[in-house]
Amino acid sequence: MTEDNIPHQQVIIVEHRREWAQQYQSQVQQLQTLLGDCLIQAHHIGSTSVENLAAKPVVDILLEVTSASAVDSHQTTLIERGYQYWGEYGISGRRYFTLGTLPRLFNIHSFQTGSIEVSRHLAFRDYLRSHPEIARQYETLKRQVANQCNHDIERYCQEKDAFIKHHQAIALKWIASLQQETAGE
Repeated sequence: MTEDNIPHQQVIIVEHRREWAQQYQSQVQQLQTLLGDCLIQAHHIGSTSVENLAAKPVVDILLEVTSASAVDSHQTTLIERGYQYWGEYGISGRRYFTLGTLPRLFNIHSFQTGSIEVSRHLAFRDYLRSHPEIARQYETLKRQVANQCNHDIERYCQEKDAFIKHHQAIALKWIASLQQETAGE
């Protein structure tokens, strides 16, 4: 992290907002312009992508890109346009950047297309969308942790980690079974 990178200042959970989908679309259009042919596909991920799920009011975007080095080649342009560039930020092969400071508006995770990280994020999102009871459990956990973490984003993430990992493993198996059913038709 450089001195230009600004961490979260607050951890708050708000009711789902329909405008998150529109904010996602608008931001993806800007990213397509900035990243050009490097950007293969974009996905709305995270809690803001799950209808009726309360979330931190920060839209998460997953970008499938040609390569991490291709994203790196756009780093100066992204920073000039107001993004904070964090590099891998704890996940090998990721290029992570954010937009907005007080408040943060977007978390943008980019991975080379075909990365297991892409599959992992999309499986968890789709699992929450298709299993509202699990989404409710997740929302309850997020609200509880947000109330207890005193706006410490690292603690907030750590407290959710076991739930996420458990359900991501289930989600990946669920997606694989759906794909097998579809292939068998």
